Amino acid sequence: MATRRQNADYDVVIVGAGISGINFAFRLQERNPELSYCILEGRHQVGGTWSLFQYPGIRSDSDLYTFGFSWRPWEEKQPIARGPLVLKYLEASAAEAGIDNNIMFNHRVDSMDWSSASSTWMLNVTVGGADNDTISMHARFVLLGTGYFDYDEPLEARIPGIDTFRGAVVHPQFWPRDLDYTGKNVVVIGSGATAVTLLPSMADKAAHTTMLQRSPTYILALPENDPLDNATRLLLPVALARRLIRFRWILAMFLLATLCRWFPRLSRAVILWRTSRELPSGTGMRPHFTPRYNPWEQRMCVCPGGDFFRCLRAGKASVETGVIEQVTEDTIRLESGRELHPDIIVTATGLKVRLAGGIDVSLDGRPVRLPDCYSWKGCMLENLPNLFYSMGYFDASWTLSVDATAQLVCRLLNSVTRDGFAHIVPQLSESEKSTMSEMPFVPLNSTYVGMGKGVFPKVGNSKQWLPRSYYWKDLTDAWWGDVQSGLKWST
Repeated sequence: MATRRQNADYDVVIVGAGISGINFAFRLQERNPELSYCILEGRHQVGGTWSLFQYPGIRSDSDLYTFGFSWRPWEEKQPIARGPLVLKYLEASAAEAGIDNNIMFNHRVDSMDWSSASSTWMLNVTVGGADNDTISMHARFVLLGTGYFDYDEPLEARIPGIDTFRGAVVHPQFWPRDLDYTGKNVVVIGSGATAVTLLPSMADKAAHTTMLQRSPTYILALPENDPLDNATRLLLPVALARRLIRFRWILAMFLLATLCRWFPRLSRAVILWRTSRELPSGTGMRPHFTPRYNPWEQRMCVCPGGDFFRCLRAGKASVETGVIEQVTEDTIRLESGRELHPDIIVTATGLKVRLAGGIDVSLDGRPVRLPDCYSWKGCMLENLPNLFYSMGYFDASWTLSVDATAQLVCRLLNSVTRDGFAHIVPQLSESEKSTMSEMPFVPLNSTYVGMGKGVFPKVGNSKQWLPRSYYWKDLTDAWWGDVQSGLKWST
């Protein structure tokens, strides 16, 4: 072990201090305490998404009982939390576990190259400051906790004439802190979680807020305080209550996604019936509230306390459905002939997909294109030694997947260090590759997923190269599954 470390500054470098990076650091401290590590974070604070996004009302689109860490349970009563509260939780979690002492802020990883001679990764890192110095760092193992979207560029909204609009055009990813929308007419273009959050959040101050969508999405109203959760807290000891509440939410989300896939027509009918009961009296379901696709072919949106529907009932907001024909200096004209006259346009049209935070990866100086690599057990990439990545679920809480991944990676690290291996590398034989059928990396048909399809790694229908499944299966596989097939272990 001492010999190995002579070639490296750290045993493990974690890239990113968001949910994935913090969780992996905790599991590493818990299960591999003999390994030295640091976290390189390109921004000035922990939190990732929850530090970057500052738009009005930003909140989780998953319940915090499962979106929070299993090792530090969410203690608040509301399952869906606002962004500042989530960020505070992440900061407190990192501090309580001592993880914050190992974070290097304003350290952006630009490129990384694997050296076969030394069995280490060399990372080229830009250190923020007056001079933006570049340093090199060596590590035996690297874990990418960088998420899946581009922090520097939003998804480009192809809206004809948007450049001629005289009012403010805002993307939620880079919300201006000084934007005053009091008494203004606001049009939010989009129908995803961000748009569903912005509508009620801006409606209180704006003269009127309109959500303009090309097609509807499914929107579920959840109680702000769940009566069953409250009863569980009242009747049971604190620790047991927390575990049961978390289990119930994991089970509920799993059953919802499963039922939607197995019984799409029934699920669609039930969800649309619930939606109809939330809408203002006399409001029809078409065209604004009847999606063209089945539930969970795209992510569902949730609104705590039904705030989205509440602002519609109050007349403070409305929904329009149609395709934009042209934007002029003061008008959005739809192909239907309908016109909207906003003072502010918010383009909540999705995120730009980016893998590995845009880091350039190479092997002994030879560039590697990550989307050409097959993914081994959802945590390593074909032919890349000692490199791990973390990706959340798209039909359940992100954190459930990254924790199952972290526990699998820690198991691998234990085997490597215990048995004296220098590196492990996923390898796929040509015969296996020729007989394996590719599968979608992300099982959704959302616009941003379709546009980013060529950015994700490949997955196939062979056991070790399958996409992520669901939490309990992946966790069982992390604890007891096969970690030999598809991996080459080298001393």
